Amino acid sequence: MKGKEQNTYDAIVVGTGISGGWAAMELCRKGLKTLVLERGPELKHGDYPTANLDTWELPYNNRLPRETIEKHYPKLSRKDYIMRQSSVHHFCKDDEYPYTEKRKFDWIRGYHTGGRSVMWGRHCYRLSDLDFEANAKEGVGIDWPIRYADLAPWYDYVSRFVGIAGQKENLAHLPDGPFLPGVPMNCVEEQFRDAVHKKFPARRVTVGRVAHLTAYDPKVHLGTRGACQYRNRCIRGCPFGGYFSSVSSTIPVAEETGNMTLIHNAAVREVIYDADKKQAAGVRVRLSDTGDDVEFFSRGVVFLNASTLNSAAILLASKSDAQPNGLGNDSDMVGRNIMDHHHRTGARGSIEGFEDKAVKGRNPSGLYIPRFVNLGKDSKRDYLRGFGYQGGGHRGSWHHVVKELSVAPGPDLKAALTQPGGWSIGFNAFGESLPNENNRITLNYDVVDKDGLPTLTMDCAFGENERLMRKEMKVYAAEMLEAAGAKNVSMYEQEAHPGFSIHEMGSARMGRDPETSVLNKHNQIWNCKNLYVTDGSAMTSAGCVNPSLTYMAMTARAVDHAVKELNRRELGG
Repeated sequence: MKGKEQNTYDAIVVGTGISGGWAAMELCRKGLKTLVLERGPELKHGDYPTANLDTWELPYNNRLPRETIEKHYPKLSRKDYIMRQSSVHHFCKDDEYPYTEKRKFDWIRGYHTGGRSVMWGRHCYRLSDLDFEANAKEGVGIDWPIRYADLAPWYDYVSRFVGIAGQKENLAHLPDGPFLPGVPMNCVEEQFRDAVHKKFPARRVTVGRVAHLTAYDPKVHLGTRGACQYRNRCIRGCPFGGYFSSVSSTIPVAEETGNMTLIHNAAVREVIYDADKKQAAGVRVRLSDTGDDVEFFSRGVVFLNASTLNSAAILLASKSDAQPNGLGNDSDMVGRNIMDHHHRTGARGSIEGFEDKAVKGRNPSGLYIPRFVNLGKDSKRDYLRGFGYQGGGHRGSWHHVVKELSVAPGPDLKAALTQPGGWSIGFNAFGESLPNENNRITLNYDVVDKDGLPTLTMDCAFGENERLMRKEMKVYAAEMLEAAGAKNVSMYEQEAHPGFSIHEMGSARMGRDPETSVLNKHNQIWNCKNLYVTDGSAMTSAGCVNPSLTYMAMTARAVDHAVKELNRRELGG
């Protein structure tokens, strides 16, 4: 085992996901010798075993055997599209990494290089001052310590590197950015857009803003990336690097600097706190391969980017005489105020006509309908905040012939199987949830994971505000479909519980007062200024848009602050 001197770095980053990759790249590019710790095994870009396989080349027609699900994925299987031979290997097994539910919660994780950035949904939207000011105006939770102006240049900065395809709409509550060309709408989607704009002028239908390189520039989109191939197999990993992930972008760039040391199978147990200096001295790590515990030290900063729930777990486990309730937990806010977006409600319908039209390629984007309720110009609802929609139009395949048994066996059936099905269109709403300190996680020392670390107990649920919102989410979707001439319009609503959207956030929120928050406006722990937390933990409210772009912007901003503070010797390094 190395001595302390050999295990000391300028900076330590915990996690290699969306925000951890950014922290690693930015610190390394600024010249800091940076240790990056990943809990899972190494995943190299291009090592995606199912990326080029068709369904008939996969075992069991791309399905998992029942016994495999029951043994390894009893909870993960609630997210049905993950239960595929083509993608399940990217996700954690429930029996290896268990958790306890006081109230139903889906914790969907991927422990490997890049984390969930390998499998994420790739939609990228900005929060606006409508979001940053909402808590203060409505008396909910606590006020954000920042506003859009603080984050805007960093949104621009990360957006250019990531490469976000989209379309400018000039909406104050959905700020634009430096977009690559958006993925074009198909004919049914164009008809829907035009009809909605005519019938509901206050509503906007636009293309999804997604992290796909529709116009690849090797001088800007660094790493091992290329143009999007429109295969829409993104959850399997993209060998072309057509969408943004840490494993194809930020981690390779960090590695090229020569300043990064990346260690895999390294589960961080706790942050080492120096009470005299009021600093994070380093981290204690359990090496999964050997079961050994190792300490790594930082002479500068530590960035905690293990993901919302894991970062909170590490803080809670970092107990000492000086921090008996966990590091940064003087306010008792670590692990509280868990938020997620609630969805699984909307509407769908069929579209007649366009039988002479077909789609070339597979759209990885679809349509986006930004929030249009509670914007100040319309009448107030019975609930606070709002929701947006994701969805789009599609043409069916030959399956309709078999399903409906509409053609008798013979030459006519053979001919029918060469024809596509009809057109359909549908939308799923994503609604904001409010912060609630009773939505929390706690450490469970009675149940440990495969590395012997304590697990989490989830005690979270959506509240009355979300319930009232859901009553309208599906109604408005059906209303717009009917306005576009859709037939057989049907609304749907399924059970909604936290975690299912995979947008968990808020466990170590930013704020203006150390008595009610965990982090200050620069993402620093209040009483440990060289410890930064820049993943979803930092969120003070949720908004109704996909949050990953905000995590990236906050991380780049925090690294800039940290390095300037180190240069001024304000962090004591």
